[in-house]
Amino acid sequence: MQAEGGWPVIISASRRTDIPCCYSDWLLRRLQEGYALVRNPYNARQLSRVDLSPEKVDCIVFWSKNPAPLMPHLPAIRAAGYCFYFQFTLTPYADRWEPGLPPLKERLNTLCALSEQVGPQRVVWRYDPVILDGDCSLSYHTGQFAFLCRQLSPYVDECVFSFADQYRHLKGLFPSITPAQMDEAARELGGIAQAYGISLSSCCEEIDLHAYGITHSSCIDQKRIERLLGMPIQASPDPGQRPGCGCIQSVDIGEYGTCPNGCRYCYASRSRAAAQRRYALHDARSPLLTGWPQGDETITDRSAASCKIRQTSLFS
Repeated sequence: MQAEGGWPVIISASRRTDIPCCYSDWLLRRLQEGYALVRNPYNARQLSRVDLSPEKVDCIVFWSKNPAPLMPHLPAIRAAGYCFYFQFTLTPYADRWEPGLPPLKERLNTLCALSEQVGPQRVVWRYDPVILDGDCSLSYHTGQFAFLCRQLSPYVDECVFSFADQYRHLKGLFPSITPAQMDEAARELGGIAQAYGISLSSCCEEIDLHAYGITHSSCIDQKRIERLLGMPIQASPDPGQRPGCGCIQSVDIGEYGTCPNGCRYCYASRSRAAAQRRYALHDARSPLLTGWPQGDETITDRSAASCKIRQTSLFS
């Protein structure tokens, strides 16, 4: 067995912004042209050229709360030779926390339609983040989670959840969650998921929840990618993620602060108004997600080669 070499060509689209919802036309152009330019999050004058050709990309992981704009184009993406799956966030918070999203029923129908279109193995449901406060009590979550599990059990095989994190820019928007609260919530959610035959895992949580049938998740999941590809891949843990993250290395083609949906708990966007201003600069014809290169940036090619491991000999 032999790997083709290079860094793992897993494309994340995107932890930083909702590309399927808000930038699907741009994504389609980038796939057609075979590359994208990505700004360094810490230096906007440094750009990376990421090869998006189907010969180089092993898998695309789509992250979205409303992938409906991209769904009509998925057959063409598959026909072009791309492997992909979705991390689909579906939570019941409505306008208080998620003011820019369609109603819950519409998003629920979208998730079911997506699963029917591409298969449950390509759709991971995220119940993320779990916020516990006066309005969103544990009883609220158990009721909502049970309702969603009942609706989604024919359409998903895994649910990933995490507890809301206190990012600095949120300035105490919701209470911190104690270990005892985490344990109680995990016990309740784990029991509900088991009752509906859904595998429940936690994302970047240090607390051990195995007693409730809850494992640690890998959102960029080597095993899922290998199942979809039908072959093993050579991959390494992603050094750019938080402690406790089980993801393998990937390349994100999104930009922080560009999602106009305005979810108030978001780690990737500090201001909805600022994100909407950046969204207004978007041009689907540009190789960059927002704006155009000005000509004075440094552009570095991200050298890439598939990390699929292929059979080279009957005796290897």
